Amino acid sequence: MEQDKRIQLTPRLGAYISAQAEPPTPAQSALVEVTTGLGGVAEMQIPHEQAVFLTLLSRSIRASTIVEVGTFTGYSTLALASGLEPHGVVHTFDLSEEWTALAATAWKEAGVYDRIQQHIGPAAEGLAELPDEPVIDLAFIDADKTGYQGYWEQLVPRMRPGGLILADNSLYYGEAAEEHPTGNGLAIKEFNAHVRADDRVESVLLSIADGLTLARKKELR
Repeated sequence: MEQDKRIQLTPRLGAYISAQAEPPTPAQSALVEVTTGLGGVAEMQIPHEQAVFLTLLSRSIRASTIVEVGTFTGYSTLALASGLEPHGVVHTFDLSEEWTALAATAWKEAGVYDRIQQHIGPAAEGLAELPDEPVIDLAFIDADKTGYQGYWEQLVPRMRPGGLILADNSLYYGEAAEEHPTGNGLAIKEFNAHVRADDRVESVLLSIADGLTLARKKELR
């Protein structure tokens, strides 16, 4: 039997883990403060250590074209853009002009505004309108959970071999592991099964925050 080395994440341990990441920039700190002021919806912002992880991945694969589904106030967008190659671009999709206006202010402060193309409207329609070239190096899905499978199917064929697709909230408060989840929990459980059955990619579900799926498109043979 495989040994289980996982430990319970206490508040003290969580704070310690967060402290091991690169510290927030002034623009990131300001954006966290603004987002927190929105109230309960602020929970949709990714934690800082996850943002650092996104920047590291973007930089590690030398991403030039990134697609993000779900902007919110732009913390993850900022992280992805910070790891881009020179002259690279992040295409980010969201329905809310109010939230993305806050994002634009933070991107300007961080000096990455010119690397980001905002798309307001349904992501499924926007993704269909993106040009076929260049291919996508990295994609990040963090939007309506019932739409994950559809976004996945739009993105996978357009990823370059070796490109990365990430999906946030792939544990959905632990509901994805329940025997009979409902609502968003069921949607995520079905999405996870869909990813595991997809022979176009190799994937792993990481216990970062509320679960983060990381998949790599297989090389052409």
